[in-house]
Amino acid sequence: MSAAPIVFFDIAGPDLPRQRQFFADVFGWESAPTGHVSVPVVSPSLNGFLRTDPASCMIYFGVPDVTETLAKVVAAGGAINAPRFEVKGVVVLGLFADPAGNHLGLVEMNGDQPRIP
Repeated sequence: MSAAPIVFFDIAGPDLPRQRQFFADVFGWESAPTGHVSVPVVSPSLNGFLRTDPASCMIYFGVPDVTETLAKVVAAGGAINAPRFEVKGVVVLGLFADPAGNHLGLVEMNGDQPRIP
């Protein structure tokens, strides 16, 4: 079994301009006024989004099958927050909590690209 890649991230805060400035100042991330940001990673860049929702941070892991992976999450002591669902024309997702209560996400992959329903 190969390791699951991180395929998307978002970091929330109540003030988008302040969020954008913080990440630009600290990490050199340039983001669009909408909050869209693309940051370098060890290999190709990783796309993300800065939001205005309540403060939280989500990391999404790319997996071949969201439903199968959520079953593994439960078997390993985690919990399902949202079973597999489709955002038509965008992506297939599933949300879960690890045993420590961290909220994380899954993106269903078609090879090395997110599956678009």
